[in-house]
Amino acid sequence: MVSWPGLGTRVTVRYRRPAGSVPPLTDAVGHLLALDPMVRVRTKTGAVAEFAAADVVGLRVLSEAPLRTSHIRALEHAAAVAWPGIEQAWLDGWLLRSGNSAAFTANSAVPLDISANADAIPSIIAWYARRNLTPRLAIPDRLLQLPAGLRDDGSEQVLVRDLSEAEPDLDNQRDASVTYAAVVDGELVFGARPDATVTAAAVTDAPDGTRWLGLWALGATDETSVGRVREALLAWGARRGATRAYLRVADHDSGTAALAQPLGFRLHHRRRYFTARPAGWDTV
Repeated sequence: MVSWPGLGTRVTVRYRRPAGSVPPLTDAVGHLLALDPMVRVRTKTGAVAEFAAADVVGLRVLSEAPLRTSHIRALEHAAAVAWPGIEQAWLDGWLLRSGNSAAFTANSAVPLDISANADAIPSIIAWYARRNLTPRLAIPDRLLQLPAGLRDDGSEQVLVRDLSEAEPDLDNQRDASVTYAAVVDGELVFGARPDATVTAAAVTDAPDGTRWLGLWALGATDETSVGRVREALLAWGARRGATRAYLRVADHDSGTAALAQPLGFRLHHRRRYFTARPAGWDTV
């Protein structure tokens, strides 16, 4: 009997093809999307291999493929569009955002274009000063070289998983209490239950063509309820064409990180927030 890893794990699966096929066996290499009612594996081309668990003759867990800086930049672009703040401006490859929320995400500048570098930091500081806001930078892994010894104001993990077209639709099948204010392309969606659990989501496109579903919790009464809302939102995003999902988790939020793992989320990269300073930055 095969011992399956968690959904989202990168695997190679050998399975039997239909009777009379030549060769009789073949392999699927990619990320595990589902186990029931059929095994589904998304390959690196985006195609999904589907076969019965009874036909599997071998399984091997693989390490994740090397992550390119361009992949981080593309995901960060989709995430920035999903949480754009009230006011936005482009400045030398940086996207500057300000909003009414106290969240760093809605009040920070992120280097999204490959041309972005530290030369723009004095102008970023001036832009936020005119709005009486703290000039804060959101720096994802590998997009900007940080000065040695620089202390961050906060950090978070960006977890990802592939989405299947057959995500379980808890909203219709098992959890009719989940409700949405459903909008797409950069506007927020809220999944909520009567017990006041709230999870926000958005479907946005990255420059490389990937359609992403972004999730993050705004408030909750218990983690089990949050998990059910997120599962329902995964189905919502898949129905709207999203092929991958990401979840922002603060480094101190061990509860949400633990809940995300059974849903198939794995670490993609980290993001750190810094108060902008006019000197001492080197670019990459």
